[in-house]
Amino acid sequence: MTILVTGAAGFIGYHVALALLDRGDQVLGLDNLSAYYDPALKRARLDRLAGRNGFFFETLDLARRDEIAAFGRKHPEITRIVHLAAQAGVRHSLEHPFDYVDANLTGHLAILELGRFLPKLENLVYASSSSVYGGNSRLPFSTSDRTDDPVSLYAATKKAGELMASAYTRLYGIAAVGLRFFTVYGPWGRPDMSAFLFTKAILEGRPIQVFNNGDMRRDFTYVDDIVQGVLAALDRPVKAHRVYNLGNNRAEPLLRFIEMIEKAADRKAIIELKPMQKGDVKETFADILDSTRDLGFRPTTPIDVGIPRFVEWYLSYYKV
Repeated sequence: MTILVTGAAGFIGYHVALALLDRGDQVLGLDNLSAYYDPALKRARLDRLAGRNGFFFETLDLARRDEIAAFGRKHPEITRIVHLAAQAGVRHSLEHPFDYVDANLTGHLAILELGRFLPKLENLVYASSSSVYGGNSRLPFSTSDRTDDPVSLYAATKKAGELMASAYTRLYGIAAVGLRFFTVYGPWGRPDMSAFLFTKAILEGRPIQVFNNGDMRRDFTYVDDIVQGVLAALDRPVKAHRVYNLGNNRAEPLLRFIEMIEKAADRKAIIELKPMQKGDVKETFADILDSTRDLGFRPTTPIDVGIPRFVEWYLSYYKV
């Protein structure tokens, strides 16, 4: 089976590609290796994939729609797509809004158009985000909740991506599944995410900024659990467009998350309490009843287990 993975050099994309290769699939990886964060980390992930049988990689920016169309014509054998390439980060969207239009709207549309013309395509799974719940105050977040009140441009582009996929399902019969990820962390994680930022600062003896004066809760989800959900969605093509939550089904206090990092790093954090940031939300909490029922999704990794694994990887990778 030939599977296209966009964002293959990214955090989740790397882990998904690895899991697909482990089970014997052929993986075509795409990534533009953007400088949003250190491309060296992306190349290090690719180096670990490059030696595997069945992995092929091409540097390609999805916003260049003519190039992605040409790629599709070269690879009519693609049977499934995992579309993870995106411009991430709520805070970055405040200063660089057009990056989100290029990656999350134009790039997403390019993949939908690619899927429309692939003769063997069975299923398209793409990354959405828990950010689509925006100002929703009802907990836990359910896929039946309204998602028309985004509090950041990033969230708005992710919601637009869901609507675009739904339209292509109606118009062209593309089997499409959107996955709303909840605060993913783990080895090889992104440097702009909390686990990475906090670990780096704690080990370097620098202060960490904790917003809303520490009164924050997040549904932290370990990357291996996310990968299990992605593969389950990929292997269960649907005739209609569906959206699922992939979260740990637990809202952890941010300060407890920091305590786990302190314990694993054997260092105390210097905490600076700050007011709430624009575009941020106080709490996230995933209702996973639908994804458990339809996908068999059952996260098994609490932060007590996942955080030590991340810190161990960090210490090893950066030779601390």
